Amino acid sequence: EQGSAEDFSAFLAEVGPRMNFTTSWSTNAVSVCRACGLTGVTRIERSRRYRVLLNSVHDRETLDRLLSLFLPLVHDRMTECHYPERLTTFETGIKPEPVYVVPLIEEGTEALQRINRKLGLGLDDWDIDYYYNLFVKETGRNPTNVECFDLGQSNSEHSRHWFFKGRLIIDGKEVSGTLMDIVTVPLLAGPGNSVIAFKDNSSAIAGYEITSLMPSNPGNPSPYSQERLNYHIIFTAETHNFPTGVAPFPGAETGTGGRIRDGHATGRGSLVVAGTAAYCVGNLNIPGYPLPWEDETFVYPSNLATPLEIEIEASNGASDYGNKFGEPLIQGFTRSFGLRLPDGERREWIKPIMFTGGVGQIDARHIEKGEPEKGMLVVKVGGPAYRIGIGGGAASSMIQGENVEELDFSAVQRGDAGMEQKLNRVIRACVEMAEDNPVISIHDQGAGGNCNVVKEIIYPAGARIEIRNVLVGDNTLSVLEIWGAEYQENDALLVGPDRIDVFKSLCEREKVPFSVIGEITGDGYIVLHDAFDDTTPVNLDLSKILGKMPQKTFRLEHINTGLQPLRLPDGLAVRDALDRVLRLLSVGSKRFLANKVDRSVTGLIAQQQCAGPLQLTLADVAVVAQSHLGLTGAAISIGEQPIKGLISPAAMARLSVGEALTNIVWARVSALEDIKCSANWMWAAKLPGEGARLYDAAVALRDILLDLGIAIDGGKDSLSMAAVVKDPDNGTEVVKSPGTLVISAYVTSPDITMGVTPDIKMPGTSRLIYIDLGEGRYRLGGSALANVYGQVGDNSPDVETPGLLARTFNAIQQLLADDLILSGHDRSDGGLVTTLLEMAFGGNSGLEIDLSATDIDPLRVLFSEELGLVIEYMYEKEEAILKVLTDSGVPCEIIGRSLAEKTVRMKVNGEETLKESMLLLRGMWEETGYNLDRLQADPLCVDEEKRVSYERQGPSYHLTFTPEMTVPEVPGRNKKSKVAIIREEGSNGDREMVSAFHQAGFETWDVTMTDLLNGRITLDGFRGIAFVGGFSYADVLDSAKGWAGAIRFNSRIYDEFERFYRREDTFSLGVCNGCQLMALLGWVPWRGIDDRDQPRFIRNCSGRFESRFSTVRVFSDQAIMLRNMKGSVLGV
Repeated sequence: EQGSAEDFSAFLAEVGPRMNFTTSWSTNAVSVCRACGLTGVTRIERSRRYRVLLNSVHDRETLDRLLSLFLPLVHDRMTECHYPERLTTFETGIKPEPVYVVPLIEEGTEALQRINRKLGLGLDDWDIDYYYNLFVKETGRNPTNVECFDLGQSNSEHSRHWFFKGRLIIDGKEVSGTLMDIVTVPLLAGPGNSVIAFKDNSSAIAGYEITSLMPSNPGNPSPYSQERLNYHIIFTAETHNFPTGVAPFPGAETGTGGRIRDGHATGRGSLVVAGTAAYCVGNLNIPGYPLPWEDETFVYPSNLATPLEIEIEASNGASDYGNKFGEPLIQGFTRSFGLRLPDGERREWIKPIMFTGGVGQIDARHIEKGEPEKGMLVVKVGGPAYRIGIGGGAASSMIQGENVEELDFSAVQRGDAGMEQKLNRVIRACVEMAEDNPVISIHDQGAGGNCNVVKEIIYPAGARIEIRNVLVGDNTLSVLEIWGAEYQENDALLVGPDRIDVFKSLCEREKVPFSVIGEITGDGYIVLHDAFDDTTPVNLDLSKILGKMPQKTFRLEHINTGLQPLRLPDGLAVRDALDRVLRLLSVGSKRFLANKVDRSVTGLIAQQQCAGPLQLTLADVAVVAQSHLGLTGAAISIGEQPIKGLISPAAMARLSVGEALTNIVWARVSALEDIKCSANWMWAAKLPGEGARLYDAAVALRDILLDLGIAIDGGKDSLSMAAVVKDPDNGTEVVKSPGTLVISAYVTSPDITMGVTPDIKMPGTSRLIYIDLGEGRYRLGGSALANVYGQVGDNSPDVETPGLLARTFNAIQQLLADDLILSGHDRSDGGLVTTLLEMAFGGNSGLEIDLSATDIDPLRVLFSEELGLVIEYMYEKEEAILKVLTDSGVPCEIIGRSLAEKTVRMKVNGEETLKESMLLLRGMWEETGYNLDRLQADPLCVDEEKRVSYERQGPSYHLTFTPEMTVPEVPGRNKKSKVAIIREEGSNGDREMVSAFHQAGFETWDVTMTDLLNGRITLDGFRGIAFVGGFSYADVLDSAKGWAGAIRFNSRIYDEFERFYRREDTFSLGVCNGCQLMALLGWVPWRGIDDRDQPRFIRNCSGRFESRFSTVRVFSDQAIMLRNMKGSVLGV
């Protein structure tokens, strides 16, 4: 706003999406338009305008400077940009770069070095020499720029795992075997129940024969029927660290999406059940909430998001993606760490960890992928190509800061959970076709885009691919970009020519784009043809680039890190230590992560991370069912102790395995030896000293797994975990993230109901037993206590006696089988005092504890993080419990009892060390989470919750009816009332809705909106319809509005629903998104309300998705489904 020609008192700033790719919001908005009949709309984007008032007038130069300071505060520069002028077109003016030849023959290796720098390929000297010889000496030609880019992605460390498969020389001596050889030894020694291991996109263990509800004619509107199936359990885990560091929300979104596709792309297709997630970041530096151990002088790089931004936005991205896809997130961890070691080296997760894991199922008939054979069709299915994710495979293999910053922009991705869900529904339909599954082989598209996934699916047979058959969302893409972009939500498949029409019909039903891009040739070459100019941008012998290639050699050495003993303040009181420890991110409440993500969708979740009457984030183990109709399932847990690894990588590896076992032990499992693990390594392995430390951890991992009789069967590595930052003197330093090993354990469970959670169940009447697996050592190195006093220490906990760990595991399993214990919790971050307090927090209980540890400092006893367990039980079962433990050779000690009074009293060696209100201590434990929550939800809502949570009591339930199962004969009747379970794109929750109606005695049908629109089925034969929940059209343009528009603006469909509604023999049910739909259709609360007065659902006060266990009262029983339930108070 101008006061004169040169003076300004305000300015207007507009920011919005970058023009180079269509946002997922636009994709869904366009889908809504098309569903409503607006077929001419091709792109819709939304921007934000800010009018900034200035406290005085300024000239143009000052205004521009103020604008430059303001813009970084209001937009994500990786995915958004400033619009200096009002947008009038989406055209970018970009001209596709033509394919060109790289003159290796004429200029030698310098030409390859030049394109390496230009495209950020990450090729090292070995790579340069190998590819120079491949083209110049073996094939006698120059490569194209597309081929160079292809090789940079396909043979990056991220894709080829050179280090884990390389020749290692440590401290001048060559070691026998590779890291891969080392970690696979336990599996070779005892494969046991392993079905898929160290191959494919997930691992698998033998499951159970189950009864499940399946569409009788998958891919068509059809009734569900009970089927007997042999389903195995699958698990996969990976990280998405580089993209999350650069752009946290989309980085975590696509990390979750890529892992989900890894799950469903196992074998010939698999089923997704549930996910896990974790985030490791640097010091949080929360505004207005200083944590005394965080160093305010630390500088952070401008090309990465801050640790606080990553913690919030990465968890938002992973949660939002799972919510919209319909995958519950049921387990995880988070850490914040950054300090200087005694030798002056700074260690911090500046390059963060975004970890994601997933459990699922696979039909035993689909375990093996088919081999590519001449004539098979190469199919791509999923979203179209955009100029996103260019070079992510190579970029992920570099230390953050080595790459050109603009190339880091190019490697950022975008997630579209709605597209992923539609894609997944196609794969699920193929899986449920059983013997008729049209998929011969499947791989998900990830790092390297088409140039990786296509070669994977066609290897070793070879194929001719037509680049112009790849579906694109941006016609300005070059051949290199189409071939190399890592656009998400996409799979490559092999389908026989005789089954392509079947596959096409599945895609059309779920509204998923697909294309046939080529054909298997059988000549062993990948040939990429361009129909625009009849050229061949890629022509490579697969055996030379994907076959057995020469090993790389890595020379490593051990470096003394100069650790020092832990020195705590003189006279440190337990209460003062707790005031810090309970606020540490890894120790305190994770409510700020759990409440924003769905933890129950699918109806298969038997245990998620929240437990107890207050639903606190305490559960050690997550449990899923295989079917709604049985009790078999799988248990999963996580173990990780990276800070201990700064002292001893070997101890860290052993403790990570130990923690995974002391977490999973609280579920009833088939056997200890049935446990398999995924091992994920995040390390700066190629920096001085780090490769040798990783080797030490791998050897220790191998040895403890052999001792325990369990094995790892898969995993991933991310070996460039470091970032370049400025030091205090304006130089630069490389900051390494703590070397991290994450162990994800998974195992079959014969009965998902036979487990316990950590919360005290019987305050005032129960007793507690402590099992010390550290055998009286109580070491504090790498502990939370050390961390919050700015130290690491030099003496880490460890696992000296793996046999004791195994005996204890089996003893606890016996206690579960005999129903002898009420609750149980492991000793881990925060030590024994945190274990006990968390049990009290979860059960709204007090504690009276008396520990015996002669001549040992109480701080060590209470805060040491040696492995250990605490169990709660009733006195009358004490003798039986002690017999099981002593017969198993497990050392145990009765240490106290729970109290109805909410006070915690602790003694060590008879001396009182703590007497405090449990409520006050729980407030400390919640405080960091509340401060993080205030930055991601409406602060008023968070403050209100904090106020009421202090005195919160467990819910009270009341039933006015006697629940009874449906008579078994009813679901099996031949003639039943038919219910259409109706879903739209983005809907979820349909399978649990099917199960509920089936068990109530109805004939349930799978019906999509496309079925109704295409006239494949009508509603005339149905007595009931159920509109399911989820995120139709990703809630774009508001919840359920797209779905409502698809009905209201299609006269034939609208009339059909109206006809159904007017019938006197019908009923309807809407849940979640379906309820919102019924309001928008005018079906609730009653008919006849003018559209302008029609009640509708609006955005909740917190401003975000909320997943909580709520208490509801039935006020009326007029609805047929609530008959005789008036006055009941239920948990939902």
